[in-house]
Amino acid sequence: MNQFSQPISIFHERALPEEGCSLAGYAALIDVYQLKVPLPARCAAIAGRHKRYDTLVWAIYTPRHKPENSLTSHLTFALKYEGVDLAILNALFAKVNPEEIATWVRSEPGSRYSRRIWFFYEWLTEKQLDLADRSTGNFVDALNPKQQYPGLSNFSSRHRVRNNLPGVRDFCPLVRCTEKLEKQVELHLSVVAHETVQQTRPDLLARASAFLLLKDSRASFQIEQEYPTAGRAERWGQALGQAGRHPLSKEELLRLQTIVLEPNRFIKLGFREEGGFIGTHDRLTSAPIPAHISARWHDIGRLIDGMITMYQQHKNGPIDPVILAAMVAFGFVFIHPFVDGNGRIHRYLMQHVLAESGFVPQGIVFPLSAVILERIDEYRQVLEAYSHPRLGCIEWRPTNQGNVEVLNETIDLYRYFDATAQAEFLYDCMNQAVKQGFPEEIDYLERYDRLKAAIKEQFGMPDNLMSLLIRFLEQNNGKLSKRAMSSEFKSLSPDEGQRLETLYATIFKTN
Repeated sequence: MNQFSQPISIFHERALPEEGCSLAGYAALIDVYQLKVPLPARCAAIAGRHKRYDTLVWAIYTPRHKPENSLTSHLTFALKYEGVDLAILNALFAKVNPEEIATWVRSEPGSRYSRRIWFFYEWLTEKQLDLADRSTGNFVDALNPKQQYPGLSNFSSRHRVRNNLPGVRDFCPLVRCTEKLEKQVELHLSVVAHETVQQTRPDLLARASAFLLLKDSRASFQIEQEYPTAGRAERWGQALGQAGRHPLSKEELLRLQTIVLEPNRFIKLGFREEGGFIGTHDRLTSAPIPAHISARWHDIGRLIDGMITMYQQHKNGPIDPVILAAMVAFGFVFIHPFVDGNGRIHRYLMQHVLAESGFVPQGIVFPLSAVILERIDEYRQVLEAYSHPRLGCIEWRPTNQGNVEVLNETIDLYRYFDATAQAEFLYDCMNQAVKQGFPEEIDYLERYDRLKAAIKEQFGMPDNLMSLLIRFLEQNNGKLSKRAMSSEFKSLSPDEGQRLETLYATIFKTN
């Protein structure tokens, strides 16, 4: 067959960086078997020059890396150089003759690659190949820990494979070991977070925690372009403060939805029993224009059960808590199991995983949602990095209610995905929250207390008036307006007003 080695110039709208390239690994398998799956973030190809290099969407290999013209060679290339892509493997196994896999294992029984593919075939399809259990040979890892972050290991004696996948069959996102993530893990943010809390005076810590809970609650609503009442924001803030204390379960997710949503006769609480999408409607026809299509409602039960089981099994494993939080929280929001409330619960899940793992002290909320709100464009790009490549894999039609009805099998899109971009983003946000957001609030409170003490000493002003004065100064760039000096603070002389402005500028170091 020459179908694996044909030169190609464009692959799924991705232009090859030079002429004469042929696809390799997963890209070749997608092309030859016409797999309807999201492309890897970076596809592999073989060029004519002896130069190995990467572009944004291509990994270019040299002629010496070129696989033989066969299914098994391209599978070997994929595992060796690209890591594991469960969605592509599952789609491929539905197309190939199982005997092709079995023949490979029989011909190369000692190969780490044939045994891994044998294991993945049976793990994904839940069907056994016509092969006897392997009784000799060293155990090999299903997931190469130098390529992708592994979970706890379980031995599969039939294949002589250590199953170190960080998930279960119904939910197993994977995260690549990128240079950026490796550096982020080495920051030891958990140590920094605990030391920051331990070094803060208890009274300041209590005040900062209370403020940040409310701030993060409001920010989470604002990300959804909602501006809740003070009571509603406070209720959700209280829920955030309990992150990590209630076991993750379907019942807990439903409880959180009742907190985040006000009673509304137009919104049905509970798991969806209809299609779902995020996007807009055509102004003329009212037809849906999706930017993201949610999991089929028939699949929600399996997916959420899988997500919860994955988390419970691996929360005490080797996976870094921030990476685990990204896998769980973004997996949840991609499934989008509720009609409403998904985004806020998704960000709650970040806090839950970090608190329950002990990555941050329980009851102390580092302002992740506030940081995400500051980085809202980057956040949307991270969500779109998942959603956009999957739109072309989903067949759907509009309903009479302006919703979408998914027509094909799509469960793999939500249970097997690469969460690397999401993990990198969450780590960036956590770094900012720990090293800037929380310390800045503590610093502000210390300065605020110093200013109040100075005002009380010099002017003998009561607390309620001092609080009002400081709020006016903050809102007016450190200046007292003429209106304030003629109404609330008319008892102050112009000289005293100027002294207060100087005092504020000195303590808060304003220009």
